[in-house]
Amino acid sequence: MLLRQQSYAPDGVRTHLRYGVSVSPTELGFIDLSEISGGEKEKLQKRKEMVRKVLNQTPDDSSHKLELIDAIQRLGVGYHFEEEIGKSLKCNFDNYWECNNKDDNVRSVALRFRLLRQQGFAVSPGDDFENVEDILDLYEAAHFGAYGDEILDKALEFSSSKLEVLLPIMTTSLSKQVKEALKIPINKSLTRLGARKFIAAYQQHKSHNEILLNFAKLDFNIVQKMHQKELSLITRWWKDLDFTNKLSFARDRVAECYFWILGVYFEPQYQFERRILTKVLALISIIDDIYDIYGTLDDLQLFTRIVQRWDVNDVDQLPPYMGICYKALLDVYLEMEAEVEHGGESYLVHYTKEEMKKLTRAFLQEAEWVYSKYMATMEEYMEVALVTTGHAMMATLSLLGVRNTVTKKDLEWITSKPLIVQASAIICRLMDDIVGFGFEKKYTAVHCYMNQTGASKMDTFAELRKQVENAWKDMNQECLHPTVPVSMPILKPVVDLARVIHLLYSDNDDYTNSQTNTRDYINSVLVEPVPI
Repeated sequence: MLLRQQSYAPDGVRTHLRYGVSVSPTELGFIDLSEISGGEKEKLQKRKEMVRKVLNQTPDDSSHKLELIDAIQRLGVGYHFEEEIGKSLKCNFDNYWECNNKDDNVRSVALRFRLLRQQGFAVSPGDDFENVEDILDLYEAAHFGAYGDEILDKALEFSSSKLEVLLPIMTTSLSKQVKEALKIPINKSLTRLGARKFIAAYQQHKSHNEILLNFAKLDFNIVQKMHQKELSLITRWWKDLDFTNKLSFARDRVAECYFWILGVYFEPQYQFERRILTKVLALISIIDDIYDIYGTLDDLQLFTRIVQRWDVNDVDQLPPYMGICYKALLDVYLEMEAEVEHGGESYLVHYTKEEMKKLTRAFLQEAEWVYSKYMATMEEYMEVALVTTGHAMMATLSLLGVRNTVTKKDLEWITSKPLIVQASAIICRLMDDIVGFGFEKKYTAVHCYMNQTGASKMDTFAELRKQVENAWKDMNQECLHPTVPVSMPILKPVVDLARVIHLLYSDNDDYTNSQTNTRDYINSVLVEPVPI
């Protein structure tokens, strides 16, 4: 899932073929594990109510209300005001064209469109974007386009090129904001990391709301303390497993996995979900390395068969390096089961087990292809490689966050390869394969497409990037008009998983080579508090 699969040497010979990969963990800065004080909690609550008062007193149909909602969401505190924001945007949706006609500036029109699309309202972009003055707002709005939104396609092309041209004459602060948007637009950004960056940018706005800014800073730091404590406990669990010494060939990425899951569930109420998802993701990373660079084919076939049986009594049948990983996996599932069964949703665990079984079968299929030097067709490759991204597995597991309301019908849906899950997996697979091309010895989508079509490397990259953008449109479309009626809390984690991929795999494989950008991401979100 988390990096490409490699060639396997036959008959028990193991050859490490992953190029330029460090298995060492990211070294974090000093983390202060001080407790959240009662005074901090009291101050946070007072500031929260002050922000709520401002939000409620601002008319729903005013452009100022849109700007306030946008700031609240981008500062990462929208989860405190979901009901108020939902009602206000519903009012804007019900009076969409009337509000647009009332506004005499295109910025408000673009902002209203983006906020409503973010909320899942299927509004039309209209045709007023041709003469837009605020190009950045147009650019951000255009990323919420679905199929048939030709106006937004044109708007994105226009605004992207225009922003690039105007960069040299912008102020330093605006230039920084635009560069960030060109790399990671709002629709593809992580709430927590985006909030850290936007707090600094918002503070520079002449019209910023001081009450909101102070609340956002305090909230960020308090939630960060919670995350630090959680990561400390998860790291202790990881060190107790001693995989660093026992499985020295594998990547040590528990901090990166926790950061990954923060992209899906960062809110305080999801402590259990973060713990379980991080542990499972970290173990999938180890299993991925076993299949990729260490296991013999015989061992991999045995491991796959035993995972299908899911029986702790089979641990002794495995080689020691596989047995400790398998036992750790079963223990995490028992931990999850104990919590979930307490609430009466044990069937959720069953579905996540089945997805893990599918994942190992797909890992094995790719290993057998490499072992036999079989070049799959693009269609064959994608059918298997979309599974080995682990996105279907993690999307199913993410329903822990809605376990009190999720139904068996929802679980049947999410495990049936729905369009939004497939689109999220396509983004992961193709972005991963593009940045990994030339650094691996395993056939990727790039190899398969070039072999099947005769296309050049650059033409292949262009085609695969086009497929990635189409996958984003599929996800946008499904959030507006789901093929099967499901709630936004079920859809959102699937989109968030793709957002993590966009961050980590845009230019390089920043999960595996985590001493670069990822270290900075983790430090900004988990180590360094926001200056008050």
